[in-house]
Amino acid sequence: MNLGEVERLRAATPGCASVIHFNHAGASLPSKATLDAIIEQLRLEARCGPMEAANQSVQARARNAAALLLNANTEDIAFASSGSAAWGMAFNALGPWRDGERILVGRHEWGGNLACIARAVSAGARLEVIPCDESGAVSVSALKQMIDPDVKLIALTWLPANSGLINPAEAIGAVARQHGIAYFIDAGQALGQLPCDVQALNCDVLKGAGRKFLRGPRGTALMYIKPGFLERLVPGHLDVLSAPWNGAGFCVRDDARRFETSEVSVALLAGLANALEECNRLGAMRIRQRIDGLCHHLRERLGTISGLTLHNLGPADQQSGLIAFTLKGWDSVDLKQQLAQRGINIGANGVAYTPLDMQARGLESIARIAVSYLNTEQEMDALLNALNELSLIQG
Repeated sequence: MNLGEVERLRAATPGCASVIHFNHAGASLPSKATLDAIIEQLRLEARCGPMEAANQSVQARARNAAALLLNANTEDIAFASSGSAAWGMAFNALGPWRDGERILVGRHEWGGNLACIARAVSAGARLEVIPCDESGAVSVSALKQMIDPDVKLIALTWLPANSGLINPAEAIGAVARQHGIAYFIDAGQALGQLPCDVQALNCDVLKGAGRKFLRGPRGTALMYIKPGFLERLVPGHLDVLSAPWNGAGFCVRDDARRFETSEVSVALLAGLANALEECNRLGAMRIRQRIDGLCHHLRERLGTISGLTLHNLGPADQQSGLIAFTLKGWDSVDLKQQLAQRGINIGANGVAYTPLDMQARGLESIARIAVSYLNTEQEMDALLNALNELSLIQG
């Protein structure tokens, strides 16, 4: 991805003109075309009526683009209002849980997923944490030693919210397939940042939010469900879309849309469709290479700031676009606010986001830089200068 292409992409993104944005892991900046797609759909609804303007071609575009992104079939894609909602619907559809059934998770599992799992634990299931290897990633060899007939689910957060770790999702999928164990991947931070091939990952369920590195609108998410695995899932909620009337009764759909509802924001799906198409045109591998190059340089320079401690996990030569750190004397939320006053956006996470890992590492909070292909060396200079100034204030 050359500098001319980056400049064109930035020029097509209104937010790039007004803010230095390093919070793409929270929510990224949408392109003008994505914004226009949402607004045009809303205008069409205002002119023609919301129901009359609900053209099925919008959903088809979004579904086709999502399938292309994941190397999946369109019938294996469902849309939801959030990644957490999608994951929770799929997880709850696995039940009922029985005494002694085991759920294996990485130490970095997303807090929202753990909240869902807590209900299964209250029903008698056992939540167990897969040990980490020397780099801090989920240990595949340790996982293999934990497998027995009672393991019902392996759940993995591929890219944790509080570090630059990229967990070995494909190797874990191979273990799950070998033993016929259900395998869920939370790809919230991966989609739009890394290549994602559900066939190679061997996952049964994968979900991701539209608002993060995909640069889609808030209130959108996508979920992949593997063919054949769908039959094991019994949704807790059905309506006339997920279980249409067939003349003799209500019949649950035989595709992933059994997890959708008849009420949906077509405008948001129009925006998501455009964002997904933009991502596909750029290519996940080119995006990955651009982010990796920026982050390698940025991590080196962050290491020179007095009082700044990096909290990344995983091999140094294989990191995501998330950079977790703390700055001596600064609460992470206060630091985020100070940078915002300088026109620079970053994230700040507390224990609740990744409680098992945060507690294991003795961290109360972290500040988080999330780099996109939209970011530039000049923006990194501004961020580093601001962090240097703030380190001196508390120094």
